[in-house]
Amino acid sequence: MGTVSQFQESLRPPAHRIESEEEAISTARDLAAAFRHQASERDINRILPFAELDALSVSGLTAITVPPDHEGLDVSNALLAEIVAIIAEGDASIGETLENHFSALETLRTQAAEDLKASLFARVLLGDRFAGAALTDGTELTAEGPGYRLSGRTRQVPGILFADWIAAAATAPPSRPVTLYLARGEEGLQVVDDWDGFGQRTNGSATAIVGTLHVNADAIAPAPSSGHSTGISLGLLLKAGVSLGIARAAWSDLMTAIGDRSTTVLPQIGERAIRIEATAAALERAGRKLDIAQVNPVEAAMADAHFSASAAAILAEETALDTANALFELAGETSAGIGLNLDRHWRNTRIHALSLPRDKLLHTAGEYMSEPGRA
Repeated sequence: MGTVSQFQESLRPPAHRIESEEEAISTARDLAAAFRHQASERDINRILPFAELDALSVSGLTAITVPPDHEGLDVSNALLAEIVAIIAEGDASIGETLENHFSALETLRTQAAEDLKASLFARVLLGDRFAGAALTDGTELTAEGPGYRLSGRTRQVPGILFADWIAAAATAPPSRPVTLYLARGEEGLQVVDDWDGFGQRTNGSATAIVGTLHVNADAIAPAPSSGHSTGISLGLLLKAGVSLGIARAAWSDLMTAIGDRSTTVLPQIGERAIRIEATAAALERAGRKLDIAQVNPVEAAMADAHFSASAAAILAEETALDTANALFELAGETSAGIGLNLDRHWRNTRIHALSLPRDKLLHTAGEYMSEPGRA
């Protein structure tokens, strides 16, 4: 790819303010229905969904996790995961962009100073989008006046092409983990469209490159100190939401492809339907535990939320892959036409799963469940 996407001042109108959880989920369903119409075409031709992401921003849906202290709605995590699943069912790449956006906002909520939170949450309420990214090895971050001089690049992450702000994880000297909040309009910051994955083709994955940039101290926050931070757990929960959305999209296409032959494969259909329902229940349970950890962020509650979010993410990945495979196993040649592009569900699942640290999560889960008193 190698093309450079330069940030321009957004021309989108101010965002609507969503007033209730009922309005939030209704808005998500309406947007997902609109996104679904050309999702296949966008995938085939790699048409990046800038207009669709702006519609998300203008709808107010990107601001539903802003805390009430900053004039936001702050929806429950179970509902947030369901909203991401609904959007991902319409277009998995757009769902993955929301996954990164909301995860970055949770890190902002838990780590940043009050002035920085007030400033950036106000931008979120206006419709600005965020993407979290890690700066690569070799990045230079040196003290300079009231802040740091930054030079380097981020790792490739979804949603960064559509972001107004980049929450860049780095290590400040001598060895202090921090998050730098960078505006896409900063001179010296470029975003390179270098994504060439065979799935999630329009998820806005890209690399941010910083020539030389001064980052003020008031735009820097300490990074999470716990491996069970609510930001990490929310990321896992929303990753599960994207996988659930892919599974539902594949299921819908499966039922269409089978048509009136569905009675011949009822046990197989029932098995997939139950797996999707069980996955949705796992997301809801993990969401409730994360609600508790956010209100009472002690290590025990955060570890419990991390365990359930890990379980939901792994189960959702397996469900999405199984449902995508079932499309071809049960529908046969009906599903194999190139023009139908039904293989995108399998491709999206495989690519999305690459960012899930499955072995690490299983190891951590084993340690957690092996603690005295849990058997």
